[in-house]
Amino acid sequence: MGNADLRDLAAIEEVAFEDLGGVVAVDAHNWLYRYLTTTVKFTADGTYTTASGTEVANLIGIVQGLPKFFEHDLTPVFVFDGGVTDLKDDEVAKRREAREKAEERRQAAEDRGDSVEAARLEARTQRLTDTIHETSRELLRLLDVPVIEAPAEGEAQCAHMNRVGDVDYTGSEDYDVLLFGGPRTLRKLTSSGDPELMDLDATLAELDVSYEQLVDIAMLCGTDFNEGVSGIGPKTALKLVREHGDLFAVLDARDADIEHAERIREFFHHPPVTDDYDLDATVSPDVAAAREYVVDEWEVDPEEVERGFERIEEGLTQTGLDDWT
Repeated sequence: MGNADLRDLAAIEEVAFEDLGGVVAVDAHNWLYRYLTTTVKFTADGTYTTASGTEVANLIGIVQGLPKFFEHDLTPVFVFDGGVTDLKDDEVAKRREAREKAEERRQAAEDRGDSVEAARLEARTQRLTDTIHETSRELLRLLDVPVIEAPAEGEAQCAHMNRVGDVDYTGSEDYDVLLFGGPRTLRKLTSSGDPELMDLDATLAELDVSYEQLVDIAMLCGTDFNEGVSGIGPKTALKLVREHGDLFAVLDARDADIEHAERIREFFHHPPVTDDYDLDATVSPDVAAAREYVVDEWEVDPEEVERGFERIEEGLTQTGLDDWT
């Protein structure tokens, strides 16, 4: 997800949780997908599968993942994707094809008794089903965690909220947050250890380019919305944009083309976002109701979530986030 080539160019540093604090707009799709795949990979599916066969590994992921925010004085705001732009049709099709191929390989591994490989490939077949979307929103509501519905890309909405100062960070693994103008992005929020901070201003200063030129560099390498130009990687793209000034001058010089270049460029510069949200709230989770929802209604093994619920209560008490406004 996102333009991984930017990893070679972005200004990223490890930061200590205790040095952060504030409000994080979490790219919900990105965050949930990572917890979903790791939960599926390392947890027996019987712990999160109902008697009717519905899988809700997301509920374990949320209960296990939220304490990290509360324990470190961070208030999460979950931002869910809206409609997918037609510019992303090719990317969506590629991901669907990749899932189908992974499912075929998983079945083959299972048939030959290779449980480790089958589990690894199982993670690659996961997607956020309607049930996962619905139950995630409901559990977050019970835990009094704000939820915002983006009109389009979740990471674009997060970046907007960060840019206008309504939140302190975006939480996402997606490098496209930079291209949507997100000033400060926390990565590795689903990993053990401290997170990474990806800083847009520091990136532009180190590369000696403008924000608009950074978007052009990414488009030359390839994004979720376009194929890159053959033979151009991040360092070459940086050199060419510095030399020629912008994307279209580079394309002219290379006699190359990017389909829908103007639309894609404009989409990064001015993505559909909303200001129709209210972040003034007091975090008062109904842990008892949340536990009942997860364990009784959705039949999740209580041993998988009990410590998470305890940590949520302890984290809110220790940091005082139950009084944030």
